Amino acid sequence: MRRFLRSFGWFAILFAGYLAPARAQERVEIPQGEARPLKAVLFRPSGPGPFPAVVALHGCGGLGSGTAMIGGRHADWGQRLADQGYIVLFPDSFGSRGLGPQCLVRDRTVRPSKERVSDAYAAKAWLQQRPDVIADKVSLLGWSNGGSSVLWSLADERKPQDGRPDFNAAVAFYPGCRQVTQSAGRRDWASRLPLLILIGEADTWTPAEPCRDLVKLMQAGGRNATIITYANAVHEFDHPNRQPTKRTGLAFTSDDSGEAMVGTDYEARADALARVPAFLKR
Repeated sequence: MRRFLRSFGWFAILFAGYLAPARAQERVEIPQGEARPLKAVLFRPSGPGPFPAVVALHGCGGLGSGTAMIGGRHADWGQRLADQGYIVLFPDSFGSRGLGPQCLVRDRTVRPSKERVSDAYAAKAWLQQRPDVIADKVSLLGWSNGGSSVLWSLADERKPQDGRPDFNAAVAFYPGCRQVTQSAGRRDWASRLPLLILIGEADTWTPAEPCRDLVKLMQAGGRNATIITYANAVHEFDHPNRQPTKRTGLAFTSDDSGEAMVGTDYEARADALARVPAFLKR
């Protein structure tokens, strides 16, 4: 069976990607007082609700060009989670500030440890005001740069004091854990919520070892943290149909070469597609 999957895995991924059920996307804006509104994309299940919800944080490539539709990995997850009964909100951290993709930019003005944390909590508060959202069932999900933002969002000291329910749980796909781990080692930093990290052992863009160290620190502090690693997977392993490709000119990689492989790993993707919803529903 494994040999069959290896032989026909790419065909299955491409076929499933093209036949994925359509899910309407809605462009929305989150007011932020005198500051410019935070643009976002919303996926919503059919029916009146109320529904659990997910704040989903894009990677360094951004959310898209600002057109009516987003695609690829983000749309795939938005569709799938909406089909399973979740409202999914993607805040556009870069486009809202007039920025394009940031993967090649070293001097970033929108940081996972600050601006993107604020975006995550603004998105949560906006969802919790909606009558079709279960206010105490809002989870946090992110990829790469967005996964790093998830980790920074869950530090005890970052908990908002607005009186609203906290996030319910968090999932980080291949986050950059090195700076978070260093911070955790210097002071009492630990995720206050159940956390799941999913990452490839062959990922050289955001390597797995610092994430393992971070989870060990959390577990030593009695926190609920789990890491799942995939032996042959690289960055973006959960993409629905990305052929393995070498990215160059990247601002941050583990070996400072600026190069890293990205692409779908169909076995790791299949595990993640089952594992993430199960984790969110616990």
